[in-house]
Amino acid sequence: MSGGPTQAALIAAANAAMAHAYAPYSGFRVGAALGFADGSVVIGANVENASYGLSLCAETVAVATAMAGGVRGGLVAVAVTGGPGGAPGSDPVTPCGRCRQVLCELAELGETDPVIWCAGADEVLETRLSALLPHAFGPRSLR
Repeated sequence: MSGGPTQAALIAAANAAMAHAYAPYSGFRVGAALGFADGSVVIGANVENASYGLSLCAETVAVATAMAGGVRGGLVAVAVTGGPGGAPGSDPVTPCGRCRQVLCELAELGETDPVIWCAGADEVLETRLSALLPHAFGPRSLR
């Protein structure tokens, strides 16, 4: 992952983002950090809503923040962490299906397959976006 943030730095950024989560209904806070080839990091935290379907996942918030800042490529790594009460749970948290699709959009714009670090309190699951979302529908599907 040349040029991008380290696993430790990205997980630390995701943990810091988790502290800003708005999760009054579930109490389950999630933080995400996107790492780019130029070394930059964009974070997001989940934002719940009383109308549950309108809630936003941390990964989606991070991707929207990156896109709003004009970032359209270079995604090399993603760290996700979460748990009840604002501390990482014992098991790693993986991106939900919607977030996998949202991450795919950003990754395909830069033709990358980012490593995904799903961090729990005692374990980090390392995988690739393509393994989490095989045969993805993305921008290339519309060409």
